[in-house]
Amino acid sequence: MDKTIRAVAKEHHREIIWNVPNLLSFFRIAAIPVVVACLFSAGPLASFLAALFFSLASLTDLLDGYIARQQKSETMVGKLLDPLADKLLINSVLIMLIPLGRIPAWIVVLIVGREVVVTGLRGIASLEGLVIAASRWGKAKMVSQSLALIGLMLHYKYLGIDFHLLGTLILWVALVITLWSGFDYFNKFYRAHQKKGIQAG
Repeated sequence: MDKTIRAVAKEHHREIIWNVPNLLSFFRIAAIPVVVACLFSAGPLASFLAALFFSLASLTDLLDGYIARQQKSETMVGKLLDPLADKLLINSVLIMLIPLGRIPAWIVVLIVGREVVVTGLRGIASLEGLVIAASRWGKAKMVSQSLALIGLMLHYKYLGIDFHLLGTLILWVALVITLWSGFDYFNKFYRAHQKKGIQAG
């Protein structure tokens, strides 16, 4: 009887981890070395392939959240894996574009630094039991960064469109949204911390 219960529990645990939304997140992580490998070359074909694989991986970010909500299959593993896959994919491309001369290093430092600071705040908030509501700025940050990176990866002109210029313009918008969303999260964290202190007092 105990063996049967353990087998059922093990199978249920496996289903939770290997559900469709989590598989899409794993796909996003698996796509990173492919995109990075393409960005070792600055040629038009390699740039196009990098942008293509990155675009496909980014689309899974929209799909996994939608499927999880529709199927009511949101899990703790998924809540950890989804943002982790996003950050790994975005940050990997940001770093690879520096030696290609397509993005200033200081912008990468600001964007990656923002992620490190907010991740640290989330860890502190979790330890203190603080609940901080998700902001619409977070999704706007992800979308704008992805669009900017696609343009910067394409880099060359296609159909008369200067994708490097387009990507650079969107990057500036993404930078503003990224920094603002970081400030917004810090402000919410501070207010939640103050509220908890008042209630405890």
